[in-house]
Amino acid sequence: MGRRIDAEFFHRDVLEVAPDLVGKILVHRLPDGTELRERIAETEAYRGEEDKGCHASKGRTKRTELLYGRSGVIYVYLCYGMHWLMNVITGETDQPQGVLLRAGENFGGPAKLTKKMKIDGSFNGRSLLGSEEIWFEDDGARPRIRTAPRVGIDYAGEVWKNIEWRFIADGE
Repeated sequence: MGRRIDAEFFHRDVLEVAPDLVGKILVHRLPDGTELRERIAETEAYRGEEDKGCHASKGRTKRTELLYGRSGVIYVYLCYGMHWLMNVITGETDQPQGVLLRAGENFGGPAKLTKKMKIDGSFNGRSLLGSEEIWFEDDGARPRIRTAPRVGIDYAGEVWKNIEWRFIADGE
């Protein structure tokens, strides 16, 4: 077990937090005390209203309000009407930023990760800070990171589609 990640970790720009989350361990304690644990292997950064790939690119809405709020809070949304995807809010209040958890070490794809970790829409708006149910741990692992373009945002246009804001653990 590592140390729990604190508020300071998330209260930074998404382009610092997203690569730093790779290698950290997501922990979800179920009601029966069982802990589901998965090391994060891939993340994507979404940064501000100007980022056409970010949900906040259309401004504040009921759906995106959390992105404008406190860092260290979970933003979960339904993709294609069937898959829950988990993001973590970062940075300053009123500057919408989030890190999408794209994959775990054992589970490729953001939908497989949330399914394995039993994370659904009920987690939307929950804090990762001081929670006894869900949190991140740092056990000192520091994988090499490579970057790549983000996935599944062709609608965002060439610049935003091709920007290398995906961070992937690159093995040893």
